[in-house]
Formats: sequence, structure tokens, C-alpha cells
Amino acid sequence: MNPIAHSPLGQATQYVDQYDASLLFPIPRVAQREKLGISQRLPFLGADLWTAFELSWLNTRGKPQLALAHITVPCESANIIESKSFKLYLGSFSNTRFADAAEVQARLRADLTEAAWRGAVVLSSVGVKLIAAELFDQEPIHELDGLSLDRLDLDCDRYTPAPEFLSSATEESPVSEVLTSNLLKSNCPVTGQPDWGSVQISYFGPQIDQAGLLRYIVSFRNHNGFHEDCVERIFMDIQARCLPHKLSVYARYTRRGGLDINPFRSSFPQALPSNVRSARQ
Repeated sequence: MNPIAHSPLGQATQYVDQYDASLLFPIPRVAQREKLGISQRLPFLGADLWTAFELSWLNTRGKPQLALAHITVPCESANIIESKSFKLYLGSFSNTRFADAAEVQARLRADLTEAAWRGAVVLSSVGVKLIAAELFDQEPIHELDGLSLDRLDLDCDRYTPAPEFLSSATEESPVSEVLTSNLLKSNCPVTGQPDWGSVQISYFGPQIDQAGLLRYIVSFRNHNGFHEDCVERIFMDIQARCLPHKLSVYARYTRRGGLDINPFRSSFPQALPSNVRSARQ
């Protein structure tokens, strides 16, 4: 049975304004990973970095409170959290009274951790950081660092994933590069709505053919897939076709309904990137 068919995505919705953790709808990662040839042992580390821009609740006197939330879902968690259910869950805070921001943060962490690991043993918790309204003007905007592939003048005619575009100079000395593109686009697998993103590829190894890499990124344009699945597909295809010694793939997708999702996958241990939004987000 397809669990997505039972999610709130693409269905008529009743918006709840009283706290309700049951609104969260987890989707197991395993089915999509099996399609990519990923078994129980993950070939990468990383996390999904979410930003919630529409978080509000009431204090004990009934006055609305506001915050931004940075949320870190570990990639080894059993489930992704379906984004519409996440939005509905956050909306359920709007007319609910909480003692303070710390109580909201604790409630978010507990509920999101439960959903991310539902059906499995909890190995790590979801991270939650709240940014108070008086600190909003300290939130930076920064584009992904690296050499832009978008500078290349080339023809594109494939709009479903085409890993055959990927190649690298395996006979030459390895190089270290950070490459970026703002031309990543895919579609929601349920509603068909466009998901616009930017991607950063960092690697050490045989030099990757940049024109082929850009054509490959563009080839996702009509692909139906969740953000997390697209990044894992990109990681696996580059790893298989280009044979880097080290590889990281990081995508930042524009927000929809007050949420953005920014998956990061790496072949080696390193600090997660800062959850800093780009201008389009």
C-alpha cells in the first residue's frame, strides 16, 4: 500500500487551530532508497534542514507570539515528514496557549522526533531552534558558495533524470571543487506542483565534466520526487558515475506554505551547513 495515498497532500483540508500532534504524517524513506539501490547501511551522512516561517502561538494571556524555527531531521531517521502535514501541524499551534517559547520548542522536538522515527527505534532526536521576533533582522541571506555551472552556454533537451550525462576525468590527477547551480527544479510527486531549488556539489576526486553535470541537474526539471529523494538520487548518481573520493550534495528549495526543505548528504563526517536562506527563499 502506498502511504502517500493516505497523506493530506493533494486532498481537501480542514485547518485546525488547536494543538494536534496527530496531524504529522510520516512517510518511510526505505521505499525510495531501495529504488536507488540503498540498503540498510546508508552510503552517506547528513540531515534535512527545514525552516518554518509561519510559527505562532498564544501566551498564557492570549497574546499571539511569533518565531522562526530551524529544524534538523537526521537523514538516518526512518521517515521523512510529509510537508503539508507539517504545515497543518504548525498551524494547530496558532490558537493554543503555551507558557513560553521553551515549551513550544520542547513540544516541537518531541513530536517531530516521534514522527521521524515512527515504527523504528529512536537513534537521534530532531533538532529545533527558535528565533525570536526581535532577532529576525539578524537572519542572513547568502547564496551557495562555489563556481556557478549556470555560466555555461549549452543546449539542453532532457528533462527527466539522465545520469548518463555524468562523467569525470578518471585518468587525471584528482581535484577539489565546489560547483553550484540555481537551475534545479523537480515536481511534487502527488500534486505536480513545481519545486524550485539551488544545488551545491562539493567533491574531491577525478574532475567532473561541468557541462554534463549541468545537463544532468537540468534533467530533473520534469521529475516527480520529494526534495530529500532528489538529493539522494543526485548523490548516488554522481558517486556511481564520477567516482569521487569525497562528495557532498546540498540543495536549498524555495519555500511553499511557509516551509522550506534543504537536504544535505555527504560521504564523510563533517559539520552540517548553516541553515542560511538564499534570496529566492
